[in-house]
Amino acid sequence: MSLPALNPTVLPVLLIEDEPAVMAYVQAALERSGYPVVCCESGVEALRLLETGSFLGIVSDMRTPGGVDGGQVHAWLKVHRPDLASRIVFITGDIANDETVATLRETGAPCVEKPFRVQQLIDVVSKTMGKVQ
Repeated sequence: MSLPALNPTVLPVLLIEDEPAVMAYVQAALERSGYPVVCCESGVEALRLLETGSFLGIVSDMRTPGGVDGGQVHAWLKVHRPDLASRIVFITGDIANDETVATLRETGAPCVEKPFRVQQLIDVVSKTMGKVQ
């Protein structure tokens, strides 16, 4: 008697994005590719979720309201959730900003520049967090 193969539940990706249209686009792209998604609109909200939640990784806008940006989320991860510090992907429309460039250099995290194609995002997410399905 053989047992069916177990398909372990895939942990969700935490999506930090304050623009509703971009959030919906990224969420749909990730979910169509098999990644469950938990959405939040700020770095502050993300840190609350990260304190107790389990996530495959994070897709974060570089700039979010509330005083905690993507770089600060990454810094928090390095201290409190080092298992996730290498599983963050930034998305930004502000790639030419010196502060953004410095954050990307410091973190070493991959960045997908807005506007981007779905496949471009999924390729970076799968390389950073692993493929699902």
